Amino acid sequence: MTLANKVTLARIASIPLCLVFIFTGFYGLAAVVFIIISSSDLIDGYIARKYHQVSEVGKMLDPLADKILVLSVLIALTGIGKADPLAVILICTRELIVSSIRTKKNFAANLFGKWKTFVQVAAILLLMLHLPFAEVVLWISVILSLFSGGVYLWQSNIISQLRSS
Repeated sequence: MTLANKVTLARIASIPLCLVFIFTGFYGLAAVVFIIISSSDLIDGYIARKYHQVSEVGKMLDPLADKILVLSVLIALTGIGKADPLAVILICTRELIVSSIRTKKNFAANLFGKWKTFVQVAAILLLMLHLPFAEVVLWISVILSLFSGGVYLWQSNIISQLRSS
């Protein structure tokens, strides 16, 4: 088990702590934990590249950790009335579709996917802290999610396969 993969597993193991803070109303602490967990995504990637620890397990675990974090926190925020359920459903649907495509073809994250992730993280922080424009940023993340998901569908040739059937 590489150090990079250990960081990723620690990221996954820390998610329940963030959720506990959300459900108990400690939104400031939830935001701090969320920032730390989100930042560890950069750390494990840096370690994997710098120390040549890129692995097939890491390629699978890293995006899975991202999805578990973002989706579980968004669902929790929906459950306590801080996030629009339709926005969260659209984001969840996109993530499930892209994940199913990635099981057949492994794609590197594209630029739109990276922006989507950045805006999702910003939206989640704004929602947790009940700051202005939180809903607007959430809907911008939905638009980026759907657009980047469309790019993945295009790259995987699913759209052309649907047209030919």
